[in-house]
Amino acid sequence: MTFANKRTFAAILPYAVWMAMMTLLPPSPECYAARTLVTALLLVPCLFYLERHHGVIHRNRTLLPELAWGALAGALVLAVWIWPERFEWYRRWFVFGEGGTAALAESDAAFKLARLFGSAFVISVAEELFFRKWLIRFAGFWWTVLLFALEHDRWLVGAFAGLVYGWLAVRKGLLSAIVAHVVTNLALGIYVLETGRWGFW
Repeated sequence: MTFANKRTFAAILPYAVWMAMMTLLPPSPECYAARTLVTALLLVPCLFYLERHHGVIHRNRTLLPELAWGALAGALVLAVWIWPERFEWYRRWFVFGEGGTAALAESDAAFKLARLFGSAFVISVAEELFFRKWLIRFAGFWWTVLLFALEHDRWLVGAFAGLVYGWLAVRKGLLSAIVAHVVTNLALGIYVLETGRWGFW
């Protein structure tokens, strides 16, 4: 395997494993926890390899600008993700389906925390490596936005999120995009736990 192929492998492996397990396993809280654990264990060496050999995660000498841009953008995406839900026309035309299940709502606190951790710190990072590190170079910016939108049941705001995260990755660095995605997913997860709006999950 060439050096370039090793970089590609490290960028796509966590996301590929996550998606494979999501397809093959039933949508239960236990399976989500297992998917989170396996993908997290893959993310650690993949992130270490990409940063040590290619320096792709952190671009600037100081972290503050990248963290600040990521945090602000993540909060913006969160607001845009939640706000249109009040309109029936939006839910009818721009939401493919609902995510959450009765099993998740009835699961104990440990599985809810596993869901929060997986959503905020595992799949968000895996998606950024796949979409904004690898796919954007392979397919281009706008195809990446489209494919990211189609991955989500709320495809319109998914496209907006993909546009924001993609802009951050290109203009501010991959770390900013990762931080933004983490902030969005973490805050959305806390919102779900506080309100019981499981459809977001």
